[in-house]
Amino acid sequence: MKKLRIKQVRSQIKKSKRQKRTLEALGFKRLYQSIEVNATPQIEGMVKKVNHLLEIEEIK
Repeated sequence: MKKLRIKQVRSQIKKSKRQKRTLEALGFKRLYQSIEVNATPQIEGMVKKVNHLLEIEEIK
């Protein structure tokens, strides 16, 4: 299964509650935090909803 390295590069201030909860569900606690997750359909859907706040890199 492929993995994704995701980094939050934009603030969640003035974003909708739904976007804030999505970032929290992905595991982000602060700005510029980087996490690695398995690329399941559920994770990919969450990333797609907040991709304007993230920097995404595929890990092989």
